Amino acid sequence: MKSMPERIENMTPDEQFSAVANLKDELEENFLSLGQLLSEIKRSKSFRRKGYETFKDFVESEYALSSTLAGKLVQVFDVFIEEMDVDEVKVKEIGFDRLQMIKPLVQKADWDERDDWVQKAEEMPTKDLRDYIKELKKKEKEQDIDLKKVLIDQFLERMVAVFNCSRTELNFKLALFFQDADTDEIKKVVRERQRSFESALNKEESA
Repeated sequence: MKSMPERIENMTPDEQFSAVANLKDELEENFLSLGQLLSEIKRSKSFRRKGYETFKDFVESEYALSSTLAGKLVQVFDVFIEEMDVDEVKVKEIGFDRLQMIKPLVQKADWDERDDWVQKAEEMPTKDLRDYIKELKKKEKEQDIDLKKVLIDQFLERMVAVFNCSRTELNFKLALFFQDADTDEIKKVVRERQRSFESALNKEESA
């Protein structure tokens, strides 16, 4: 675990609130620290100490910060630091804008490709990176088969048949099943199965 997360985790909620206020005016310089602070506040729900029911109301009222931007800051920290464990210096050098550009692609990429995206963001100028991503998205739209979508459709069809219900009713039943589940264990299982699924796809493509 890096030193920065440890320092923030040791802060009291009031110290975290104060730190957000001090950092938000220089967003580009402080986006990583802000993302970590907001991630911790959101995760712990410490905003309720200030009388707010939702994270959205908290950031918008306390800091005049749009909840959309706050969410992006949280996601950048969660994806690149918490999940991928990218070096903090590298993340800061890439910058918030380029990280935002690659984040959706990183989130759906397999584990072997994620580091490649970080390297591209580090090496390519912003305009070249934007054009590269635009061209890639265009090619993806031209593909006829999305195997992940096939898997989703097959699963939903099977579960609808099992429960003999509509898809709307299926969503309700799945919500009942997952509402008290161990989210950490779920994430662990999903990560393992995603790796296995994507590895199998890569083998088929390279065969």
